[in-house]
Amino acid sequence: MRRLSAIGHSGILAILLSTLPIILTGCTETVPDELVESIEAIDRDLVGLRAGDLLSEDYSHFVHNWIALRARVQSEENLVRWPWEENGLETDLEQLQQEGSQLVASVKQRQASQRASAEAKLSRIEQRLRLINTSVGAIGSRLVPGEQHVEAEVWIRQARAFLEDGQSERSVQASDRAAKILLAQAVTLNNELGRYADEELITTWKDAVRRTIDWSQSHRAQAIVISKADRILMLYKNGRKVLTFPIHLGSRGIRAKRHYGDGATPEGEYRIVRKRGQGRTPFFRSLVLDYPNADDRRRFENAQKAGEITASHLMTGSIEIHGIAQGITDQPFGSIVLDNPQIMELFNRVSVRTPVTIVGALESQNSVSLVLADLGDQEEET
Repeated sequence: MRRLSAIGHSGILAILLSTLPIILTGCTETVPDELVESIEAIDRDLVGLRAGDLLSEDYSHFVHNWIALRARVQSEENLVRWPWEENGLETDLEQLQQEGSQLVASVKQRQASQRASAEAKLSRIEQRLRLINTSVGAIGSRLVPGEQHVEAEVWIRQARAFLEDGQSERSVQASDRAAKILLAQAVTLNNELGRYADEELITTWKDAVRRTIDWSQSHRAQAIVISKADRILMLYKNGRKVLTFPIHLGSRGIRAKRHYGDGATPEGEYRIVRKRGQGRTPFFRSLVLDYPNADDRRRFENAQKAGEITASHLMTGSIEIHGIAQGITDQPFGSIVLDNPQIMELFNRVSVRTPVTIVGALESQNSVSLVLADLGDQEEET
């Protein structure tokens, strides 16, 4: 006691002041700056990843907690604590940091999943477009190309651009627009060409071909059979096939002919009524058929009565088997075109009154029905 008295009050104060820096260096800030900066970076990442669109509930929970904790950070930024004191704010911030990091990972995973789904959908649509462009082109139909087809291609390109830009949702929307257009085109094709998969009609065509071959055999004469789906002309003699030529059809030749100017090639049993040689036809050589015959007229009249064909449409028109004039192979009125060396050989072999039977297909598994089946499979997938 005497010793303390000897030190005096001034001495005690000096000792306290000398130990204050040591005491203060043991104190800590309420919130480390690097922890706050880490959460701010997570928040920026979530905004850039559009977390609000992908995981709205989880992101709203994060934002709500971050706003509350940031207010506490601002209110306690000048406070210091002893190392042994419990720091609830720092604990809450560390928990939010962990939740934010997990949310970033979840958002990226959701984005990857959406992109994969959008990519798969777009790939199916692109495949469907390629199928229409290649397979339908192979059967020679021009029922699909047009403004709608171009519109579908535009939407597909837009979907691809959105996907590459990371906008999976917009990519899916553009793909859906393209898919609807392609589906409508598939319906159009099926309505126009579905008869190539009609077993009853194919049986009718087969019967017509059989009658023609039997006639050739019984009359020991020549007869012609043409298959539109197979794009072939076959010449029979005495009931036996003696040659086969590839043919070209007009722009809409694959369709069933209904009236003059529709571009379709008729189907039926005809005969050659005239042979036009050099100088009598612009098509090198031509064999004129007796189209329209009684069956064609009856179908035309029935279609007009049913309102399927307007009164302004005509039945008249000429259908020929002919060669090529000045390199033109695409004839608008439904004729059958052969290359010139082949029409020359056929011209020299046949005579007036030779039977010519034109059918859509010879078998149910034909080029047109297979394309329609492929389109149907693609429709189910998309």
